[in-house]
Amino acid sequence: MRKGAAGAAMTAAYWDEAGAAWAELQALLDRLYAPIGEAIEAAAFPGPGGRVLDVGCGAGATTLAMARRLSPAGRCVGVDVSSALLDLARARARAGGLEPQVDFVLADAQTHDFGEASFDAVMSRFGVMFFEDSVAAFANLRRSVRTGGGLVFACWRGPADNPLSQIPVQAAYPYLGEIPRPARDAPGRFAFADADRVRRILKDSGWRDVEITPLDIPTPVTFEELMTLSLRLGPLGSLLPKQTDAVRRQVHDAVAAALERYVENGSIPMRAACWLVAARA
Repeated sequence: MRKGAAGAAMTAAYWDEAGAAWAELQALLDRLYAPIGEAIEAAAFPGPGGRVLDVGCGAGATTLAMARRLSPAGRCVGVDVSSALLDLARARARAGGLEPQVDFVLADAQTHDFGEASFDAVMSRFGVMFFEDSVAAFANLRRSVRTGGGLVFACWRGPADNPLSQIPVQAAYPYLGEIPRPARDAPGRFAFADADRVRRILKDSGWRDVEITPLDIPTPVTFEELMTLSLRLGPLGSLLPKQTDAVRRQVHDAVAAALERYVENGSIPMRAACWLVAARA
């Protein structure tokens, strides 16, 4: 995430646009990533009555699930940079009768003051790979956790471990030209693919007892669902709205042709290849 007023405005504008798409697809994403969220929540759970911070909480699925685990005496605070996703998260909290047990904060977790030792644990489902300065961000999160408190998050392993994620972009390339790709360690989906780099970041930001284990979760989708995810989210989700109708049709047809070959018995047997990371303050 970029620093300064201009960078903050750019970040907010980007995530407002991206967050609206994520909000529309919330039910599908929650279904796909529910087992990953459950693994994080179980590992991060500090016991009934605890206080947990959920970083990059999005539409609130993991925040609300943790609040239920914590019981009425506990509290889970979700933080995100997308106002569209937080609006949905708050509505879900109201509908589920969980408003007294949750709070949602529109802020950048790299710099927001959460208070010293305010939480028993920090958790995140795919929400920590986008910081401009990861060491500063995790140091800030470390300050928010009591001594001995935990950190648990899931992040993506590399593109080679998640090959289907690259196929739509490759199929669209002839029609969109050069598609911007972040540098190896730049903020983005695969920024934490290198486990050794993650260990260094956490050590340098004050965390200890770092454990990083592979987490591989089957996430089968229908052809139509994967088409929607491929064209609405990620690089294509931000590029296609700027193209002509003709180019959008060409990209749609090319991506469809590339993905059709992976259909087996009516679905595509996709897998989420992640790291499950745990550490102590």
